[in-house]
Amino acid sequence: MKDANWGLITHSLLETKRVGASLGRLLRGDEVICLEGELGAGKTSLIQGIGQGLGIADPITSPTFTLVNEYEGSKGRLYHVDLYRLQGTDEMMTVGIDDYLYSDGVCVIEWAEKARGLLPSERLHVTLRHVSQQERNIEFRATGGAYRGLLNRLKEVLDITAGLHDTSY
Repeated sequence: MKDANWGLITHSLLETKRVGASLGRLLRGDEVICLEGELGAGKTSLIQGIGQGLGIADPITSPTFTLVNEYEGSKGRLYHVDLYRLQGTDEMMTVGIDDYLYSDGVCVIEWAEKARGLLPSERLHVTLRHVSQQERNIEFRATGGAYRGLLNRLKEVLDITAGLHDTSY
């Protein structure tokens, strides 16, 4: 099964949130979004935008110490998972990470690379990297037909001419 890849550059954390909001508006539930990127790369900003797109009014913060924050929005539930402090898949299974991966809500995972062996085979993988102090390179990799369709819809709704630089490859 071939992956679909696409990338863009945002010029501020606000633009990163806007990309997340566009993605959030396209989500229907049952999706797994896997995030990777160094500290400060914009993962939480992207998730805040996803929450906005899902109609979540509560402030979204990183669950580094609680591991999972749950939010209810007008378009459904968001599970915000942060694996930064966990070591190994055994520890992840002990805290029940698989319950969130196969739930009825949207599961967004920060530091998803730590759970590679537990992740569903079909998912949207997002890597955020610093380009400069304000700019972020956001690369999307969709695995599975539903996620390739989601990525194609996201590309359609984002206005590339509005300051976002398409880095398709």
